Amino acid sequence: MPNALRLLVVEDEQELREILVQGLAKRGFNVAAAADGDAGLATLSEQEFDVVILDLRMPRRDGIQVLQQMRTDGHDAEVIIVTGHADIETAVDALKLHAFDYLSKPFQMAELLQIVARAAEYRRLRLENRSLRRAVSQHEIEPLLYGSSRAMDRLRGLLDRASQSASNVLILGESGSGKELAARSIHRGSARRDLPFLALNCAALPDELLESELFGHERGAFTGATARRHGLLELAHMGTLFLDEVGEMSVAMQAKLLRALDCGEIRRLGGDRTLYVDVRIIAATNRDLAKAVSNNEFRHDLYYRLGVIVIEMSPLRERVEDIPLLVEHFSQQVAPPGRAPIKVTAEAMGLLTRYHWPGNVRELRNVVERLSVLSEDGEVPAAEVALYLPAVSMDDIDTALIALDDVERRHVLKVLQHCAGNRARAAKILGVDPKTLYNKLKSYHLDDR
Repeated sequence: MPNALRLLVVEDEQELREILVQGLAKRGFNVAAAADGDAGLATLSEQEFDVVILDLRMPRRDGIQVLQQMRTDGHDAEVIIVTGHADIETAVDALKLHAFDYLSKPFQMAELLQIVARAAEYRRLRLENRSLRRAVSQHEIEPLLYGSSRAMDRLRGLLDRASQSASNVLILGESGSGKELAARSIHRGSARRDLPFLALNCAALPDELLESELFGHERGAFTGATARRHGLLELAHMGTLFLDEVGEMSVAMQAKLLRALDCGEIRRLGGDRTLYVDVRIIAATNRDLAKAVSNNEFRHDLYYRLGVIVIEMSPLRERVEDIPLLVEHFSQQVAPPGRAPIKVTAEAMGLLTRYHWPGNVRELRNVVERLSVLSEDGEVPAAEVALYLPAVSMDDIDTALIALDDVERRHVLKVLQHCAGNRARAAKILGVDPKTLYNKLKSYHLDDR
């Protein structure tokens, strides 16, 4: 039972030890036992436990010494001290070493179970707080998927069915098409909704850092590892881990991830202890993974392990009927404080729907945000939109309706873009002084560009 609460009983009295192990195991706990303090520490060095039931009086190394060594070694299991009446004062000292509670002999199994339940809940809350801190540090994005097209209706149906399943999900789609939005939607609709959702971009880190992010590391595992770090697989226990750009993961890292998914066991870098995790994986990529498998660039066994459910995100150019709704939504979302959302003219909307959107919804949002910030009044004409769509030619809009200033502005920005932002070079091509170009950009509210 890898996902059951993991208990370690450290007790030198054999009869009591066997009673505790049998009684706890009958109640569904995953229980291990050690006959003395040294054996207990050896077991802790091999495997991680949630709760340790620790006898205070033992030969060679007593419970206080074991607890001190546990904290020195970085074990963070909750510890319940078992003590005789005469040792209450010593048991209180154990609480100062962050033992969870103590229990006096003789005791009933029901008493022990009550304390174990409280210790388990306290540990769960501590681990959840760690996960929440990591989740808060990650970029939160707009949680809704907008659109009324057939493609979006079909997608929402697929996401709903995926939410009802516990299987891993593979999301395919171009950059900016909303793969992380889809992953978050699946998590929010699943039985794991109240547990962590953590995300990791596999393309953003080299193997060494990616392995540390996934599996965590112990202090001293490598240069700069000054403290233990819990990996995302551990922090997302019972929740969901989103692996973005999983197609960029090296074959070596793929093998390590596959083992973790197959057996639910992980080890931190530099550590010997086995940790058991139950994590739902939602992976995403803009690569053709089937082709990568045939080219031996992606493991076929991991591909099938991740792709139990496969969802394909439609690019924005294939659902242009959603663009007006998205523009309206983004306009309200990014409107500067104190200003009304922009209104796009019909001609301008025609440009937006004819554009091919290589950056998909993310690119559309950026364009709407730029228009919202830079537009001088609430209504945005086609000429204004054309300034920020690099593939749109002047033939695509009614030049009779364009003011001379707009023509000049579009030309200046196109030359600057051609020069990769090099103002001196752009000024030379335009035949103006660099200071004149600077003043032009300032008048366009782009002087910091």
